[in-house]
Amino acid sequence: MNFILHLLLDAAVIFGLAYIMPQVDVKSFGTALLIAFLLAVLNFFVGWIIRFPLNLVTFFLLTGLVRLVVTAIMLKLIDSFMDSFTIVGFWPALVIALAVAVAGMLIDRSAPSKEMVESGYVVAQYVGLRFA
Repeated sequence: MNFILHLLLDAAVIFGLAYIMPQVDVKSFGTALLIAFLLAVLNFFVGWIIRFPLNLVTFFLLTGLVRLVVTAIMLKLIDSFMDSFTIVGFWPALVIALAVAVAGMLIDRSAPSKEMVESGYVVAQYVGLRFA
């Protein structure tokens, strides 16, 4: 359920920023949903391969910044093989990556999954959730 919520919110963020930013063009919300799905898949399968060496170089001090840059690179990669999605320049991709990260953080804080609570990432009493 949390994955679907993330996909929908990421697609809404991408589609909304494409409406605001002239450097970004997304044809439809369906395209934005496909972009969000491809971004999730690429970050899962390829992102860690790129993030790990960059984190080693920075001694794991800039993990969040490295994650944003890698997400922007993934967006540019998606741009290169999709005709219905274009990003002109790297900075708009970085702005979208930052907005997607903030939206994901807000979802994780407001609707934590059972696994997040069990791992100690979020305290159930603080959030007011009870899992049976």
